[in-house]
Formats: sequence, C-alpha cells, structure tokens
Amino acid sequence: MAIDRPVALVTGASTGIGRAAARALAEAGYDVIGTSRRATGVDPLDGVVFVDLDVADDKSVTGAVQWVIERFERIDVLVNNAGIGSAGAAEERSLAQDREVFEVNVFGVLRMTTAVLPHMRARGGGRIINISSVLGLIPAPYGAVYSASKHALEGYSESLDHEVRAHGVRVLLVEPAYTRTGFDAGITGPDNPLSAYADQRRLAEDVLTTGIEKGDAPAVVARVIVKAATDAKPKTRYTAGPVAAQVSTLRRLAPSRLFDRQIRKVNKLAG
Repeated sequence: MAIDRPVALVTGASTGIGRAAARALAEAGYDVIGTSRRATGVDPLDGVVFVDLDVADDKSVTGAVQWVIERFERIDVLVNNAGIGSAGAAEERSLAQDREVFEVNVFGVLRMTTAVLPHMRARGGGRIINISSVLGLIPAPYGAVYSASKHALEGYSESLDHEVRAHGVRVLLVEPAYTRTGFDAGITGPDNPLSAYADQRRLAEDVLTTGIEKGDAPAVVARVIVKAATDAKPKTRYTAGPVAAQVSTLRRLAPSRLFDRQIRKVNKLAG
C-alpha cells in the first residue's frame, strides 16, 4: 500500500463488470478495494483488496467506507456498480420486489455517494462513476422497474454533478448495453405471474438471454470506466460498446414513432 497512489472503491466487484473494472483500475495504477456482500468467498484478484459491503445496509456502507479511508487515507474514485435486475410485466411484480430493485440500484448508490462525498470535498477532488445502462435512456418492456431505476440514476447523477463540480468532484455515467455476465441468472420471476402476459414474458426472457450471450465482454465496459476515471476533461456520459453508442444516437435522433416501432420489433412485441 502506498498512500500517494490513487485509490478506487468498486461496489459489486466479485463478478462481471465490477470484477473487470477492479482489475482494469488496478492495472491502471490504482489501489483498488472491491466490495461484495460475502467477500470471503470471492476469488482473489491481483492488486485488489476485497471487503464486505451491502449497499442496501446503512451501517455496512458507513463502516466499509470508513475502513477504506482509515487504511488508505483517500478515495479518489468510487464506482457504483452493484445492481440487480427485474423480470416480468410490471403488473405481475409485487411492490416488495420493486422496492428491492430500487433499494440496491438507486438507494444503494445514494448511500455510497453520501458516505464518500464529504471525504472527496475535503480533499478537493474525486470522481463518482455510476454504472447505468442504455435502459436508462430507453424503455424496457418486461423490465420496467429496472429501467425506471436506471432512469432515476441518470437524473440523480446529472443533477448531482452540477452540485459538486465546484468542489472538484465529478459524477459521471457509464452506459453499457448487453454485457456477457451472469446478470440474468440472479433475476427472479414475478411474484404474481398472470396468464395474460405469459407468452410475451417468455419471449422477453429469450431476448434477454440472447442479448447477454451476444453482448460485449465485461472488459469493454471496464475500459470505459478507466477512461471516465482518468479523462482530463471528463464527459457526463460514456456509452460502452458499439450497441450502446447506436442506441444512444437512435434515442436522440430518431423520430418518436420510428423509435417506438423499433422498440416493439427488437422486443418481439405483438401489435
């Protein structure tokens, strides 16, 4: 450990995008702390220290952030990567399921950010990189609550960035499309499945599975995260991978009726 080296804290670093980001940041010269709800079971990674942290728990967040500051004396980059998905039609999901998605994807980011910001302001600098999604820009039929959580993250991040920029802190968004991770394996079905949505739900599950299988490698997203962390003139948003770039452009430029038809086509929606 060298206190003159920059320090990055990455949530949800045990697998997928988070693990790739932790590895890439370590290779870029950062001391990296990766978090997981059960860090003792995580496979070791060169240059990364793993610690227990549950972003849905106030005490866990406060304790982990304080430990990092006491040991490393600084946090230069926070990567808010931890997140969970949703599946099923909105009408089929219980409020408890929807609350869980927001608890992790939105309030987890708020907890981490609130815990780290005082330290960054005191040091006069830092970067908070929030892992959003192209689904923070577009609709996600049969994933409405996940999309809503990412839309909320987009609005929060962009607004907060304006608040803290005068203190040397930037809040940036990284927006991947489908990525080859085990993300879909952790998604539970709806609590109240309805026959009215059954056929279309199965099609939506196939679209998700196929998209992930053909998606970008986590390393593609990790490289963009390092770029966001190190850019001399950072941008508010970074798309990760060619599909994400295309979707972002289409969202901005396509006429609304054409865009609507494309959403229905891609998601195999009838009518």
